[in-house]
Amino acid sequence: MLWVAIAGLIATAVAVGLAGRRVLFLYRLATSGQPAPERIEYAKEHAGAEIKAQLVEVFGQRKLLKWTPSGTAHFFVMWAFFILLTVYIEAYGAIIQGAITGHSDFHIPLIGTWPVLGFLQDFIAVACLLGLVAFTAIRIKNSPKKLGRGSRFSGSHLGGAWLVLFMIFNIIWTLFLARGAAAANGNFPYESGAFVSLAIGKVLPHSELLEQIALLLHIGLMLVFLVIVVNSKHLHIFTAPLNVLFSRRPDGLGPAQPMRSNGKVLDFEEADPEVDVFGRGKITDTTWKGFLDFYTCTECGRCQSQCPAWNTDKPLSPKMLILDQRDHAFAVAPYLLAAEKEKESFSEDVLALLDKPLVGEDGVIHPDVLWSCTNCGACVEQCPVDIEHIDHILDMRRYQVMIESSFPSEAGVMLKNLENKGNPWGMSEMKRAEWIEELDFEVPIIDEKMPDDVEYLFWVGCAGALEDRAKKTTKAVAELLHIAGVKFGVLGPMEACTGDPARRLGMEFLFNMLAQQNIETLNEAGVKKIVATCPHCFNTLANEYPQLGGTYEVVHHTQLLAHLVEEGRLTPITPIEEKITYHDPCFLGRHNKVYAQPRDIMAKVPGVQTQEMHRCKERGFCCGAGGARMWMEERIGKRINTERVDEALTTDPDTVSTACPFCLVMLGDAINEKKNAGQAKESLEVVDVAQLLIKSIKQG
Repeated sequence: MLWVAIAGLIATAVAVGLAGRRVLFLYRLATSGQPAPERIEYAKEHAGAEIKAQLVEVFGQRKLLKWTPSGTAHFFVMWAFFILLTVYIEAYGAIIQGAITGHSDFHIPLIGTWPVLGFLQDFIAVACLLGLVAFTAIRIKNSPKKLGRGSRFSGSHLGGAWLVLFMIFNIIWTLFLARGAAAANGNFPYESGAFVSLAIGKVLPHSELLEQIALLLHIGLMLVFLVIVVNSKHLHIFTAPLNVLFSRRPDGLGPAQPMRSNGKVLDFEEADPEVDVFGRGKITDTTWKGFLDFYTCTECGRCQSQCPAWNTDKPLSPKMLILDQRDHAFAVAPYLLAAEKEKESFSEDVLALLDKPLVGEDGVIHPDVLWSCTNCGACVEQCPVDIEHIDHILDMRRYQVMIESSFPSEAGVMLKNLENKGNPWGMSEMKRAEWIEELDFEVPIIDEKMPDDVEYLFWVGCAGALEDRAKKTTKAVAELLHIAGVKFGVLGPMEACTGDPARRLGMEFLFNMLAQQNIETLNEAGVKKIVATCPHCFNTLANEYPQLGGTYEVVHHTQLLAHLVEEGRLTPITPIEEKITYHDPCFLGRHNKVYAQPRDIMAKVPGVQTQEMHRCKERGFCCGAGGARMWMEERIGKRINTERVDEALTTDPDTVSTACPFCLVMLGDAINEKKNAGQAKESLEVVDVAQLLIKSIKQG
């Protein structure tokens, strides 16, 4: 057994050395980017949540199990890695003990002969084999050669994935061979429990040489696999727990992050574009957390399969956005990590790669990819390893907008209107209160302090005050609050855009300006509680204004109305005999996890028959307006709002309901197109949930 021990230990030293060298390279490359101290601070401050996240996301595989077949297969394959570590303890113990004593009947102290452990080892190994069969079937069924863009594996490195499956298969069968040979020779630590290994041992011959060769083969394949893992997409085996640890896990997707330079939030009054980092213009502007995202991508394509841009034939694939940056980072890494003297010897090809812009017609990321994103969050929601695609996109947009002044021209009109008039349409601020004249009761306009008897500030929003279809929602909500006896007021001309379109476009400076203006107004008025009808306003006020010192209790109108209905302060009476399908707004649903309340309201309206679209709730499909796309032309592929309305029409609805003014406009436009083409019934309309509720209450 001495030769087995020597060969095994030498192979281990070589493999660990190669793997360690690769890990050091990856660490140096990641830390060549920008610092992200806030990630470490967050992890320290939320230690309890971090432990829960590791248990639920990593060990419990919560996100993967949403995809039942592949999720179940992955669950068993992953747990095989954990449980079969005990087999490697036994294997190394056997070769070391064999070298010292000549006997290889090693077992783990205390638990090493326990039949339950033997059963668990064999069971998880069999489950792993079945998982490999499932993965093989899934990959063949979803082959890009067969499905093209429809395959979630389109663009992935397929050869590496097949190699890994093959290597895992080899590790499992050699595991059973080694254990069976040990059982045949009487060196197996389990007398019962290990049902497969013991069965194999009964058919194998008594042969010390076979046991030694099988043991070395098994360990050798494991070591080769280790080297392959740290050089492939399966690096996520080690980096996924780290990526989950340092990810942002608010309730939902949470806020867009403020701009940072060298780890500190950028102060625009003192910032210098020549010195400070403005977004992401080159790969070294990426934070180490961004590099961790690159390393952790499993290329599973779940993000791609859910992306509204990809599903409507646009060039954006969230997966490829990450992989293209990763491949570029690896290509320029030798230069980035070289000493200054060594850099002079690099070839022109490498230097040309360094000059390649991160975003551009000939860049790593094409502009059409960058500007196709709606910030809907489907990619982040579905990613099993907590990659934050939106953060990458926003940082690249910030550099393009603020440094390169390169963005869709029509969005420039929106920015000018925000800067000059405080709303995206460039309308007079005095028009913000005109909707009040159409009500038969008074709505207080707060120009100084909130009166003591006013409970809520009603944040009307730009669309709610200025867009005709959205104004119907505004009036419905105002009437419902009035009927329920809720005291509220509005800012009227004092209200300005929250800055969401500017921030999501990448113009962080303008967002800061608008946000600080609004926060000053709200604080001077003594506002504590806000109700908003627009999910974009809701998300910005609730999640992003605290970054600038504006902390308020913010609710969406569907949350407040559902509460009032539950309390009996609003009672829908008149039946609305309609079949209704509800569209989840992204910034209400995925970003803030408000799924139940709009549905609860509709459930209380007599006569309403609800029918869900096949993509709903956390897998809901965007209307196409988020990420400032409301103010950009959609020139590539199928229009996202048309795709969503096509889905709605499959339910044969009488009405499409939603809870967002942007969705109201986008879906309404698509429905009108369908009507004009004779593809939808003339009576079909899109309404806010509040409009359904007021209709049932007022007619009663």
